[in-house]
Amino acid sequence: MKKAIKLGWAAFTAIALTTLAALSIPSPASAATLTEVTNFGANPSNLRMYLYVPDRVAPRPGLLVAMHYCTGTGPALHSGTQFAALADQYGYIVIYPSVTRSSQCFDVYSPQALRRGGGSDPVGIMSMVDHVRSRYSVDPSRIFATGVSSGAMMTNVMLGLYPDVFAAGAAFAGVPFGCFATTNGSEWNSQCANGQISRTPQQWGDLVRNAYPGYNGPRPRMQTWHGTNDDILRYPNFGEQIKQWTNVHGLSQTPTVTDSPQAGYTRTRYGGSGNFASVEAISMQGVSHNLPVDATQAIRFFGLNNPSTTPTPTPTPTPTPTPTPPPVSPTPTPTTSPTLPPDWACEVHYEVNAWNTGLTTSVQITNTGSTAINGWSLAFTLPGGQTITNGWNATYSPTSGAVTAQNVSYNGTIAPKTSTTIGFQANHTGDAGKPGAFMLNGRSCYDSPR
Repeated sequence: MKKAIKLGWAAFTAIALTTLAALSIPSPASAATLTEVTNFGANPSNLRMYLYVPDRVAPRPGLLVAMHYCTGTGPALHSGTQFAALADQYGYIVIYPSVTRSSQCFDVYSPQALRRGGGSDPVGIMSMVDHVRSRYSVDPSRIFATGVSSGAMMTNVMLGLYPDVFAAGAAFAGVPFGCFATTNGSEWNSQCANGQISRTPQQWGDLVRNAYPGYNGPRPRMQTWHGTNDDILRYPNFGEQIKQWTNVHGLSQTPTVTDSPQAGYTRTRYGGSGNFASVEAISMQGVSHNLPVDATQAIRFFGLNNPSTTPTPTPTPTPTPTPTPPPVSPTPTPTTSPTLPPDWACEVHYEVNAWNTGLTTSVQITNTGSTAINGWSLAFTLPGGQTITNGWNATYSPTSGAVTAQNVSYNGTIAPKTSTTIGFQANHTGDAGKPGAFMLNGRSCYDSPR
């Protein structure tokens, strides 16, 4: 079976490199190149890191981790897919991890890899993410994972282990989190690959929840793609992934909407009917394991095609401390902030990026007082027609009207003169405006326009 997957992806690579050769050749106006990064942090399984930074990076760029198939490499995925070309267009940054073990498959099977902070490939990949975040002003609410085959399996793993880091993932021909687990050191789980492992939604969901015990925050959205004729990671794995991620999000197995984005494709959405549903699944009739990687649709699902601001030339990176462990490290209140009246306990800077019927927000909460805030809730009222579909760095209740955002485990303390940033995605019916007022722990906050 391992031989089959190697042969399959060798063929895929040859086809991809032939048909997409033009995409791997930068235009004369572009100087951006794929660069290997060394000494990026803890790396227990000796991964290699390749980084693509476009010539024009958005002021608060998104970050995408793109993971290759068995027998593949980071550079091969870079040249064989459109993620870098789309980064040139939208201003996000791409990490391409590269496996060095002989199989060139990611570790999605060992007990270490299936436990948060346990070791192996996930730890090395997180070091890559932290390395980039320490050098570029990455928007912490716009960090995503994608992958093909073995990389799709690792996409499921990274979203399960680090729900506080990744906002969403797109898995092309993968299997559920924990499906490939082995206990004898083997890299291959034939039962899982053959689609012979079936669990209840609750059992699949528990595998994810038990990988990061005690975490009660928002979960990443998941987009999954699978061909009905997949002969390597067989088609039943598609349905098992849907079971898992709908359960993780507390959703019914009944789709909110079903459509056909193109001939032979059936798309089901769960937890929403628009582009930002909690779970989106695309079944590809008659397609084998060597499925086409629709990078454009993955980027659309992430929202990376809607940067909050126009990309600007790449600045010279200035190292900043790597956030450990929270994904959003406190930042000092800017010196340009106004002097606040004594009854104001905080300052809130609320940014909205809206399109059609959707929007995302970035909400920076600054403690303007002289003592630490230990445990916080931010209250605000959403304009009519706005409904939260997914959030990060806080829990949100209810999802419309008068909303309270409550801290999660890692950001409950805000030291004096420092900030924490939260955010969410929402649907809207025409009014994409911001709340009129904010209260932190019952006290009014200054609404900063900066």
